[in-house]
Amino acid sequence: MQTVTLNNGVPMPILGFGVFQIPAERTERAVTDALAAGYRKFDTAASYENEEAVGRALAAGGIPREELFVTTKLWVQDNPAEEHTRRAFDTSAKKLGLDYLDLYLVHQPFGDVYGQWRAMEALHREGRIKAIGISNFHPDRVVDIVDHNEITPAVNQIEVHPFFQRAADQQINSERGILIESWGPFAAGKNNLFTDPVLTEIGQAHGKSVPQVVLRWLIQRGIPVNAKSVDPERMKANLQVFDFELTAGQIDRIAALDTSASLYFDHRDPAMVSWLGNRRTS
Repeated sequence: MQTVTLNNGVPMPILGFGVFQIPAERTERAVTDALAAGYRKFDTAASYENEEAVGRALAAGGIPREELFVTTKLWVQDNPAEEHTRRAFDTSAKKLGLDYLDLYLVHQPFGDVYGQWRAMEALHREGRIKAIGISNFHPDRVVDIVDHNEITPAVNQIEVHPFFQRAADQQINSERGILIESWGPFAAGKNNLFTDPVLTEIGQAHGKSVPQVVLRWLIQRGIPVNAKSVDPERMKANLQVFDFELTAGQIDRIAALDTSASLYFDHRDPAMVSWLGNRRTS
């Protein structure tokens, strides 16, 4: 598996398995199948409510801990944020059955982000997290958190797919030593991604599927990504993206698909900010 190196020297697989919107009762089976397919990087979150199922599958899988890379995410915390963040971390670690996390992310840029970040910095210094990062931060928020804190985030996990390519975001994050990581790489099939004629034609040229083309496109941009599927054969297929390379012309054709707009929701919309910022997880 190809890896990227985070800004503190920690290696991370460039391709992993995500469990967003996989129901808890199906997650254990999905992660078990993903381990069998060869995945070693797993991405979950407190708000997904399936950390326990991920933990059970990892424990039963028999893979040495040092070969796994596990990410989970901190949801918006009540005040005092530092105290609640530490408690939330302990809860997630217990559900996952892990003594330490490889990567812990602030899931949303809302609430007392700086209180949350200070607690995460402390957990990092204690050796309980190998790397800390953020998610869904627009460039202005990225600059602010970098300028006013001791530890620079290692990762910013954001929506990236062929219809929302985030080139400017990647540049700004990269200038500060932060890797952007793609969530929603297949855009949940929106804009008819899986039958898009450009992506289909490029795939046919390489004997590959549209999802494989999308994953390869992200990897060639140096963007880590987590692919989700509950189908074992598709899990295997999503790993088969290291045996071909997109040409410059093909990358240019994909670039032309960019709409520069989210296909999910706007993290700057006041109603969405209020809803996310006031939602609490169990």
